[in-house]
Amino acid sequence: MTTTAEPTSSPSESSVSRDTPLVELRDLTLQFAGQTILQRINLSIPRGQTLVIIGESGCGKTMLLKSVVGLIKPTSGNVLYEGQDIHRLNAKEMTALRRKFGFVFQNAALFDSLSVGDNVAFPLVQHGVASGSQLRRIVSNGLAQVGLPDNVAAKRPAELSGGMRKRVGLARALVLEPELVLYDEPTTGLDPIMSDVINELILRTRQNLNVTSLVITHDMRTALKVADRVVMLYPFARLERGENQILYDGPAEGLETTSDRRVSQFVRGEAGERLMEMRRSEIRGFQETPDVSQYYGRQSN
Repeated sequence: MTTTAEPTSSPSESSVSRDTPLVELRDLTLQFAGQTILQRINLSIPRGQTLVIIGESGCGKTMLLKSVVGLIKPTSGNVLYEGQDIHRLNAKEMTALRRKFGFVFQNAALFDSLSVGDNVAFPLVQHGVASGSQLRRIVSNGLAQVGLPDNVAAKRPAELSGGMRKRVGLARALVLEPELVLYDEPTTGLDPIMSDVINELILRTRQNLNVTSLVITHDMRTALKVADRVVMLYPFARLERGENQILYDGPAEGLETTSDRRVSQFVRGEAGERLMEMRRSEIRGFQETPDVSQYYGRQSN
């Protein structure tokens, strides 16, 4: 898939070392209404790597993803892209940077009022990259790249299955030939066969386009299949004092042998530790409940 877009670059871009991480988080902290979601997260993502971030709901995975693309400004810390702090960019520079990102949303996030073809073409039109026959050719190539025929372009998203909508979302994310593709729960709501189709497309995208990928998922099959590296986050509120929020950072094959039982229980889908925490909370709640029996006794006299 090719376009005639002029490359977006800055004077310092040519001087960026190939050893410089594509994305780097330095002491990233996010707080909302006094509640800490992410605390001093440090991550470095080299070019070409597929990093999968796992962890239970509420641990801050999606917030981290939004921070990487500049949708959320950290309370403290830095998000660097090719060594440059993205939150110091002005609006024009941020718009140019986002052309290097491809975002695959959890529910595809297609525009219901547009055809499939217009959905895929949307980034190209928005950035003035292509029009006319060239635009149609790029859209056709984009759909073919995710295994969809040309006749799908005229359909509306509501006419497609969940798996087809996910593939359209991926095609849209790739039309600007991004350097970094971000996947937010790419297999949620799909059956095992279609989930594996999406996993294969993630692998093929990396191999064919040499992109860097950041994947947020609960699906361990996805993590084990597509990851070069896996990071597991843990909810900050349930950590011991001074404990790192990243419980695991390493190859996928090391998840089963890690000594941290919270990681192994998550990977195996075992609720043991979580059930014990819930039980302790119930006991504390019962112990802290005031004795109202005397009050009701007085009312009945």
